[in-house]
Amino acid sequence: MIADVLMPVGVDTAYSYRSPPGLTVAQGDVVVAPLGPRQTLGVVWAVREERASEHPNLKSLIGKAPLPALPKALIDFVEWTARWTLAPRGLVLRMALHDTSAVPPEAPRIGVRLAGPPPQRLTPARQRVLQAAAAVAPGAVLGKRALALEAGVSTSVVDALIDAGTLEAVALAVEPEKLPDPEHGAQLLSPAQEAASEALRRQLRQGGFSVMLLEGVTGSGKTEVYFEAVAEALRADKQVLILMPEIALTTQFTQRFEARFGARPGEWHSGVSPKRKAQLLTALAAGERCAVIGARSALTLPFAKLGLVIIDEEHDSGYKQEDGVIYHARDMAVVRARLEQAPVVLVSATPSIETRVNAEAGRYGRVLLPDRVSGRPLPDISAVDLRRAPPAKDRWLSPTLVAGIADTIAAGEQSLLFLNRRGYAPLTVCRACGHRFRCAQCSAWLVEHRFTRSLRCHHCGHREKRPEACPECGAIDTLAACGPGVERLAEEVAGHFPQARIIVLSSDLPGGTERLRREFAEITEGKADIVIGTQLIAKGHDFKRVALVGVVDGDIGQAGADPRANERTFQLLQQVTGRAGRGETGGRALIQTYDPSSPVISAMLSGDAERFYESEIAARRAAGMPPFGRLASLIVSGPRAQEALTHARAIVQAAHRVSSQDSAQQDGAPRGGLAKNAFGKGSMLALGPAEAPIAVIRGRHRFRILVKAPRNADLQSYLRAVIAEAGRPRGGVRLIVDVDPQSFL
Repeated sequence: MIADVLMPVGVDTAYSYRSPPGLTVAQGDVVVAPLGPRQTLGVVWAVREERASEHPNLKSLIGKAPLPALPKALIDFVEWTARWTLAPRGLVLRMALHDTSAVPPEAPRIGVRLAGPPPQRLTPARQRVLQAAAAVAPGAVLGKRALALEAGVSTSVVDALIDAGTLEAVALAVEPEKLPDPEHGAQLLSPAQEAASEALRRQLRQGGFSVMLLEGVTGSGKTEVYFEAVAEALRADKQVLILMPEIALTTQFTQRFEARFGARPGEWHSGVSPKRKAQLLTALAAGERCAVIGARSALTLPFAKLGLVIIDEEHDSGYKQEDGVIYHARDMAVVRARLEQAPVVLVSATPSIETRVNAEAGRYGRVLLPDRVSGRPLPDISAVDLRRAPPAKDRWLSPTLVAGIADTIAAGEQSLLFLNRRGYAPLTVCRACGHRFRCAQCSAWLVEHRFTRSLRCHHCGHREKRPEACPECGAIDTLAACGPGVERLAEEVAGHFPQARIIVLSSDLPGGTERLRREFAEITEGKADIVIGTQLIAKGHDFKRVALVGVVDGDIGQAGADPRANERTFQLLQQVTGRAGRGETGGRALIQTYDPSSPVISAMLSGDAERFYESEIAARRAAGMPPFGRLASLIVSGPRAQEALTHARAIVQAAHRVSSQDSAQQDGAPRGGLAKNAFGKGSMLALGPAEAPIAVIRGRHRFRILVKAPRNADLQSYLRAVIAEAGRPRGGVRLIVDVDPQSFL
């Protein structure tokens, strides 16, 4: 028999191997096979009879790996993702092949019990161990570590008594993991929540694939509602996947999950140990009843009985994977659920326009929670016009916002200040010569991080120590920070309120995820007066004590060529202001802005989200932009600008030729990248090449081509034809294809 094996490498083709005598393999099996000079893991993609034309020197498989096989639906998902993203199948497989074979097996748990007379040499430490062992029922087994702890000795004392025959070592049975109980901790829901949860339960009972949007204002109790859908799936002995855009959200969520279901969910993200991941993979492959909470990478887990997929904060741009295989986890989760014939619930207070349009068109169901739980009002939102009430020189907080913080502290409540800019300052300049600190590998300024006394590039990760003297002119004490980041804002806040307890939340501060989890707990427990943070604080946190939210710069993000700029800014402001007033007292929000009449700020002040969305949707429809059209971004990069530009131009010329070939039978066939009725209805338009807004990253010069297509066009086939026509890039030039781009940098 011949096994066609797909390897987790950057190729699209499966390699053929002979299956040696005694080894039977099937599609999905994880195998070990020779690849060049080494042995590597791969997945059997197909099994077939040997053909007469088969190469006589085919290598043989070495054997099966001790890993769960990939289910058929997951294999289909790898195929679908590769076709959609234009990535090699091997790279997509790398995401789905979770190698835990190197994780050592769990060490057996050892207990002890009394088994013989005391030893001849009885030290005080040994005496305490025997007294502790004798205090339990005869024949009872105690954990070795627990016995040592009870006696106040090290485990070596217990080991010595085992060697002397006084104690007997006994292997303890492995305690089974607690499974989530759908009947544990059920909460009393409001009538609106109960109606919404019944709609979701009905969706599950109907069976098969469907998509439902659960839309509710901030603080409306959406989590409690979809927990009832989780309970329904667990009652049916199904597995559940809950995706979240940020792993910092998982701590508070797991606590809420455990309170509702009596057991913690499985977790899958970069902060989970290999041992825990191996245990979870085994449970999933065995079809064990469980719920998994995870980041994007959880999308490719080998669920044996996937019965429900939930995408929380579905609007969040953090679901987009921007390197390697470029994909949007929300959209791919819908595909995975369709292949598994499982229902999907999209959850958000501020749904993406794509999701809203699908719901309005009837392609998705929709459940609304228009009010906060217990009748709590939404926060009062006001704008601070910085043209009329500006901050003091080199300060960023207006007198109005400072006074609001003071009143909040006096009332014993918390204030939350939002600035979506990491670090201390986005630019450092020498006042003597004007030198600006730029990344040596990117066309970007270095960001000062005063907490770590460093200058960093937020694009390539380069870091260098902040110098005492200007490297250009040698002047000392002339380096000036320009603009604010959250660290600089914290410095200003401490000057205004020296006695206040201040916490700064940012993803790049020392301590990583564990620090964030600790600080989120401190905020929840009321151990902070003022919280300062980036967009991390806008993502689903339930801070009961926050009464005031201050948006330091409400204008960030509204400018630029990104067609989603207004939508994203509105979503972010809605989410962050929604952190206020979730407890017993009301809340308010102050948005500092230089343009209170902008569409985004006007919508925030009026509270008329529907009108804002209607305007944005109408503009997208008129321009043929997503979701009413399709986009693909082609980034050509290389170590030398001219070579990268040459290949980018070759791609555009190839687009012209492909368009012309497809429309050659039409009189007056257009040129310039426009193809009538090519690869579907309507036309394709290739725009560019143009230098990317960030022209150099990691020493590579970047040029962008944007392909615009009608909604129903076969964009992927068109792109494949263009890329093939352009030929392979040379001289270190690379091409990255981003279908449905979210970033335009």
